[in-house]
Amino acid sequence: MELENHKSRYKRLCNWFTTKQKEKKPSLSFYRVEDGREDESDEHGENLSLKSLEFDSCISTNKLRIFVGTWNVAGRSPVGSLAVDLDEWLNLKNGADIYVLGFQEIVPLKTLTVIGAEDPSVATSWNHLIGKTLNNKFGFPWSTPMLNSSLSSSNEKYKKIEENNKYSMVSSKKMVGVFISVWLKEQVLEKYCVSNVRVSCVACGVMGCLGNKGCVAISMLIEGTSFCFVVAHLASGEKKGDECRRNHQVEEIFRRTSFSSSSTKHHHHHPLTILGHDRIFWFGDLNYRLYLKDNLARHLIRKQDWKALQEFDQLQKELEEGGVFEGWKEGNIEFAPTYKYSSSTTNIYCGGGLPNRSGEKQRTPAWCDRILWYGKGVEQLHYIRSESKFSDHRPVSALFSTQIEINSSNSGLVEFHNIHPTILHHNHGGSKGEAINEDPTSLSLLMKNV
Repeated sequence: MELENHKSRYKRLCNWFTTKQKEKKPSLSFYRVEDGREDESDEHGENLSLKSLEFDSCISTNKLRIFVGTWNVAGRSPVGSLAVDLDEWLNLKNGADIYVLGFQEIVPLKTLTVIGAEDPSVATSWNHLIGKTLNNKFGFPWSTPMLNSSLSSSNEKYKKIEENNKYSMVSSKKMVGVFISVWLKEQVLEKYCVSNVRVSCVACGVMGCLGNKGCVAISMLIEGTSFCFVVAHLASGEKKGDECRRNHQVEEIFRRTSFSSSSTKHHHHHPLTILGHDRIFWFGDLNYRLYLKDNLARHLIRKQDWKALQEFDQLQKELEEGGVFEGWKEGNIEFAPTYKYSSSTTNIYCGGGLPNRSGEKQRTPAWCDRILWYGKGVEQLHYIRSESKFSDHRPVSALFSTQIEINSSNSGLVEFHNIHPTILHHNHGGSKGEAINEDPTSLSLLMKNV
């Protein structure tokens, strides 16, 4: 008799829960995970939100905005006046939750810097400038005395805004000229569990082992979702066959990048390779060029016919034909090639029949600076270049919206504090006049009995 009562109460709870789901969808969606697929309905189209309570794990998803930027700075050290260029590049008016910045050639690629000991001072200078730009974007003079209470109140308001938009660096790494810096909004660090931050470097330059070319990769977990950020500087050159060297270096990076396993026990997985992660972003001076003569490339650039120009892009061919980046994605390129600008003029590509200055390379313009991504749950919001004339490359950035999975329970039943509040409110009515009168405590006991 007691078992039949439990079954009856469980059936009533199911009916009531389904009705409430139809009336108002919960703010957190629950999924069952089966064979790597997420599904909210069974073969009959019925909602499985309550059924998911019976599976081994139950997850909800939240979204984060990730800014990814790449910039080859041509061996130049940061200067104070560069803050204006950084502000434009980082697009602070449209702030993100995470900033991932990749640089190439933060030191000149000379013999001493390539084979000598790492000098951390340049990376420190870049991090200082990045942090100052991210955390002082409002520019309010907090130290100025307030003349009246209304101004003081306004000052406190803006102070609170500034505090809610502060960023902290969670990881940074330099390998010769390749440099990555990752910053998270402090609100994100307070709200979510960020763990297992690990770094891996792969040098594949001269003789296949020097760091003038290669990558620096950072792995991290945000709640139940693993992220990998790979900044790379690949082989240069626009001769026939140079693209094969770049492809080989990409293969080497995939093969040799390894993240050390964590010694601490944790219920999340710990990816050891790049492709083992849920969300992957690969960016940098990838150096892929155009299968096109210089004069024809410049003709299409003058027409701003980016679609026609992309038909000759080497990296686009790799993406389309399933080469080294099989399955990867890149947003539509709707901006001019980012390389190579003349060091002696303001906004003119070098070469093209112009007089050649001593030491200045003649290059066909190309989209050398790129941002790719791999994995589900990623949406690109914009893909643009900035117009800083600090180097012969133009900086590029992309803004993404991505899902992160939040594990709500590892036991057979989901914890009730993760369910929408209306589910637990004992004053809400049931289906077609049938009411659920149990209070939250009895509901918890009921679910345990079930």
